[in-house]
Amino acid sequence: MGLTGSVLAIDAGNSKTDVAVVAADGTVLATARGGEFRPPTVGVRAAVDTLAQAVAEAYARAGVTAVGHVCACLANADLPVEEEQLAAALHARAWGSSVEVRNDTFAILRAGVAEPRGVAVVCGAGINCVGMRPDGRTARFPAIGRISGDWGGGWFLAEEAMWHAARAEDGRGGPTELARTLPAHFGLDSVYALIEALHLGHVEHARRHELTPVLFATAAAGDPVARRIVDRLGEEITTMAVVALTRLDLLAEETPVLLGGGVLAAGHAQLDDAVRRLLAERAPKAVPRVVRERPVLGAALLGLDRLGAAAAAQERLRAHFAHDAS
Repeated sequence: MGLTGSVLAIDAGNSKTDVAVVAADGTVLATARGGEFRPPTVGVRAAVDTLAQAVAEAYARAGVTAVGHVCACLANADLPVEEEQLAAALHARAWGSSVEVRNDTFAILRAGVAEPRGVAVVCGAGINCVGMRPDGRTARFPAIGRISGDWGGGWFLAEEAMWHAARAEDGRGGPTELARTLPAHFGLDSVYALIEALHLGHVEHARRHELTPVLFATAAAGDPVARRIVDRLGEEITTMAVVALTRLDLLAEETPVLLGGGVLAAGHAQLDDAVRRLLAERAPKAVPRVVRERPVLGAALLGLDRLGAAAAAQERLRAHFAHDAS
């Protein structure tokens, strides 16, 4: 008798969607990839339609029409009310008997730990932090941006770098090499020219994120203003992790702290050193590690956790994604 799908794992982010159909013993029956998931921009129905294309492809490859449980870790599911709305939309598609929706940061966390226990801080386009314990307790933040108290993320850092560069050039602020390096990245000779190009759309809005690596390179070259921004980011990342550890009563226990997202995975020495130094001071039991496992693995593991799968199933699942690292 052939294997049947028990879990549909979905990891849907701002740039792409990964799905996997997994049997109860951890065997991956099929995977598929889809487009970006942006319900705030296109609406819930259109965003779920994007998921549906990838799910249909995976189901066809697996030879199934439904599974026992759907575990969807979704970008932009920042508030419980948003999770409920998205869960209802997914349940209406009849992809599985039960549906669980979580913020996509939980997938990154679960992918990097042997059991559902630890904290993850993700710094990519934005910044977020979640924590979990095996008993089901979680810690999280709204992570909507400045209105929810956040500081950091690639888009934010690009804007912060521009703020300092603009003020350095027009005299409202002190000098910084950012006033030279940021416009130079786009072949421009002044911050004013870059401001104009960004405002008028001569430099596409989507390219603003390119300023973040320039910020880190300028900091690495020794610019004091750029270095202060990077140090501030290290402070924010550490603060989020320590607060999550404290909420979950994990501060006194050896606990994984996973660091993920493009900014934290890029290997910026100043930022890495700052986070590790501050964690050692404020959470000595924390064990920081950059997580490189695919988030869809985390979504699948969360699904198997819900089903009470044995450790062997988790190991089989991990082995598949270790072999298939694409």
